[in-house]
Amino acid sequence: MCKLRQAFLAFCMLASGIVFAGSISAQNFPVQQEATAVPAEALETTENKKVFGDWIFGGEFANQSFAGFNPDYEISIGDNIGLKLWGGFDFTGSLTVDQQGNIFVPKVGPVRVLGVKNNDVNGFITEAIKQTFRKNVNVYASLGGAEPVKVFVTGFVNQPGLFAGHASDSVLYFLDQAGGIDPDRGSFLDIRVLRNGTEYRSVNLYSFILSGTLPVFQLADGDTIVVSPVNSQAGVFGEVKNPALFEFKGASEKASTLLGLARPSAQATHIRISRNNRAKTEVEYMPIASAENAIVYRGDVLEVMSDKNKGTISVRIEGEHEGAQEFVLPYGASLGDLLSQVKFGKYAQPEAIQLMRKSVKERQKETLEAQLRALENSVLTARSNTVGEAELREREAGLILQWVERARKVEPRGMVSLAGAESRNDILLEPGDVIRIPRISNLVMIHGDVLFPSAMAFQGNSTVEDYIDQAGGFTQNSRNSNVLLLHRDGTFRKVSRGELDSKRLLVVAGDEIFVLPRVATKNVQIASDIINIFYQLALSAGVVIGI
Repeated sequence: MCKLRQAFLAFCMLASGIVFAGSISAQNFPVQQEATAVPAEALETTENKKVFGDWIFGGEFANQSFAGFNPDYEISIGDNIGLKLWGGFDFTGSLTVDQQGNIFVPKVGPVRVLGVKNNDVNGFITEAIKQTFRKNVNVYASLGGAEPVKVFVTGFVNQPGLFAGHASDSVLYFLDQAGGIDPDRGSFLDIRVLRNGTEYRSVNLYSFILSGTLPVFQLADGDTIVVSPVNSQAGVFGEVKNPALFEFKGASEKASTLLGLARPSAQATHIRISRNNRAKTEVEYMPIASAENAIVYRGDVLEVMSDKNKGTISVRIEGEHEGAQEFVLPYGASLGDLLSQVKFGKYAQPEAIQLMRKSVKERQKETLEAQLRALENSVLTARSNTVGEAELREREAGLILQWVERARKVEPRGMVSLAGAESRNDILLEPGDVIRIPRISNLVMIHGDVLFPSAMAFQGNSTVEDYIDQAGGFTQNSRNSNVLLLHRDGTFRKVSRGELDSKRLLVVAGDEIFVLPRVATKNVQIASDIINIFYQLALSAGVVIGI
């Protein structure tokens, strides 16, 4: 119930025009404050586009400190070296590198190890000890632990601060601890490491992302990692494998360089460049081969596209037929052109052919989502006159919202009704269409609010009510039920109470009867919305979801 109240409050605030800054997605196009920022005119074009590289900071670098040491690691102040002497003189201990860069070996004195590589530690210390113990003393030395350091991380990161690690940890470890680079404002190309106020090293993360190249160096206590403001940006979208906003230094970059980062798909043929940094928005259109000489400026947007004339389309045939499952037809071919090449099976039902289309499926999904959103709004804004009524509405709203979430998961079939077409054969086919040729059926399916939803043998003289009675009858009063009769060709009929037992309403083999659930709410508008969604689910997806 608390969650429901929170949802209601959030909805009311949005309806009143209240917007929280924290609700703005990090995926939205960055609104820069720097001189090199993408102009505001480009926001509409690049809205909801990600910045290249922003996915790498998910916490994985910060989860694991680099405890192991590579052979090139250089001994630093504060490191611990394990030393074991045996033979003429015995000693076992851990020696810490002091501020002068020395370790103090008993009977030998200070040995300067600062800057010695890890791979050379044993040999270097052995040689120093052998100058005192020339024989009968064996030496074994190894790096036991790296110096712990604390490093400042600042600039355009999500959580600037002072973070603990080891000298051997990479810049990525500390950046990840700071929440990663702010994709709206921070640079992935210009990351600087300062030591004693001067630049010690610089890092370009594009090199790491694209080729795994990362400078290897040791950090010292008090170093500062600074993420500079983002440089120039341009977007590359469309037929590419890496659609994103790309950063580059300077005011311009070759289009071919950005396309190399975005990796156009094999079918890409042209690019369109929207010039957003000028007094008037301008557009340039060219073959992708000409991109070598094209210059992109900060704020520009490249859209990569496949500009080809359609030659053929592929359509799939399923069900009762003989021959190929996939047909390649000229662009503009009709259903009649396809059916003329299909050999129907012995038990096919040609008059009930079904056409499943991706674009129709997407439209059905959008319509269902719009109806569900409208229902949510009705539920969350319903008013109550008393405290008792408010509590009742809250419980009722919780059940409805749970039902809405289940309904959102339903996938429509994208079926096109062919029965009403003047000439079915003239319907133009689209790429990816699926033609289903059903098998002759002697069954009638009963779905929804009956005691035993099932399939029944077709009986020529039976009415809708007869089939419902054979399924155990209504689970509620028939006066409160909505019944839908769906034919195999996609046509349907809403059955009124007077038609339930009428023999004039023809039920044919293969039909489906949907008994929609009763809506137990006193709010007329909400009940009407739910019933409409019931019909939508039954017709577009062939399912009934009880509430």
